Amino acid sequence: MWWLIFPGILLVLIIILVVRAILFKPYTITEPVKNDFELDNEGIMHRFSELIKCKTISDRDTAKVNFAEFEKLHNLIKNFYPNVFYKCDFEKVLDTGLLFRWPGDKKEEPIVLMSHYDVVPVNEDQWDKPAFEGIIENNELWGRGTLDTKGTFVGILEAAEFLIKQGYVPKNDIYFSFSGDEEVAGPTCPAIVELFSKRNIIPAMVIDEGGAVVEGVFPGVKSQCALVGIAEKGITDIRMTMKSGGGHASAPMPHTILGQLSQAVVNIENNPFKFQLTPPVIKMFDILGRHSSFIFRIIFANLWCFSPVLNMMCKKSGGELNALMRTTVAFTMASGSNATNVLPPKASFTANLRLLGNDTYDSAMEYLKKKADNDKIEFEIIHGSNPTIYSSTDCKGWNTLNNSIRQTWPDAIVSPYLMFAASDSRHFCRITDKVYKFSAMHLTKQERGYIHGNNERISCDAVYDIVKFYIRVIKQS
Repeated sequence: MWWLIFPGILLVLIIILVVRAILFKPYTITEPVKNDFELDNEGIMHRFSELIKCKTISDRDTAKVNFAEFEKLHNLIKNFYPNVFYKCDFEKVLDTGLLFRWPGDKKEEPIVLMSHYDVVPVNEDQWDKPAFEGIIENNELWGRGTLDTKGTFVGILEAAEFLIKQGYVPKNDIYFSFSGDEEVAGPTCPAIVELFSKRNIIPAMVIDEGGAVVEGVFPGVKSQCALVGIAEKGITDIRMTMKSGGGHASAPMPHTILGQLSQAVVNIENNPFKFQLTPPVIKMFDILGRHSSFIFRIIFANLWCFSPVLNMMCKKSGGELNALMRTTVAFTMASGSNATNVLPPKASFTANLRLLGNDTYDSAMEYLKKKADNDKIEFEIIHGSNPTIYSSTDCKGWNTLNNSIRQTWPDAIVSPYLMFAASDSRHFCRITDKVYKFSAMHLTKQERGYIHGNNERISCDAVYDIVKFYIRVIKQS
């Protein structure tokens, strides 16, 4: 009789899935109060252009850093933003850290607005326009750092200067935390966080680079999405090494150490880390999934049923969706012999891992050892940081950020998400669970490709939106 019962069970299941999808509707959101500001647009772009001319390129080897360019930028902002330096307490932290405190009526709920002003190197001959001349053309400012992240650096300072000129006094203390070595994971931001810790300052909100206002990034959603990182994956580099007696390549053993290492790589790639649905991803699916097309709503409204299918899809396709669901392993470096006819006495493969959820760099190394299935391979953690905590989305800081985004980009759906990359703000997770990663700009897919790439540039309109966003954040904090 089971063949009679099964169709009935299947029909009931289909009805449940469809009904849940029908009920999976967007949340009701109160429209924010509209406001706007008359900005000195020409002045903003002139100042930004001048700051782009500062070649603030960071390097892990500080002997290679031209600190005169950093000092040039420091002197420029003192000239460009005199009211900020007059009204705020300022201190320099290490070589490049700039920390401001704008006193408010209260100290109990301070906020921190962050940015870094160092940039990555440039292949000048591959750019259509010079990377450090601050050229403004066709309503765009060209230059390294325009998107990552001198745009937000300028936006914060312009917003503060604008409000101070108007006599505005913030409700709570506001800190501006700027570092000049973020691109090389330098010590500046950790040192600033240590100052906060020693002074018992617990931020009620921290905003740093991260997500942005984007389109076409979520299945079935055509609207703009403002993605706010509420956590970061961890990161670690792990090296696998084997040694041998070397020898002439004319008489090799059946499996050289490079061959054995290669087999270990294949074993690891064929056995991905386990599928995990973490709180940031669950929240993103819950918010954005309600705005997706009906077929995708069936999936996102019924993850209890479709998680195994989603897991299989992610395993097969890889890419960003897969990176949301599991710890990823990318083998990026290899070394062997220095000659074609010499067996290597030592060989290695190095993997970059992005750690998710419950995985740590220690547990990840044990997982690689198990899947490599070769006791002769030595494993070494080169460096690592574990996943951050998950920041709250049920607090005043989140509401302030949400409102400010929607006032600036009214068509955007605001959603938490999980960041794959590492930012300075992860260090603030030591002292607060209200760290939000949002680069305050609308970015097309093409513009996102300019970050760390050739021909980096930003539209002037995007710069004005950045300033307005930070004005709104400050006034609501």
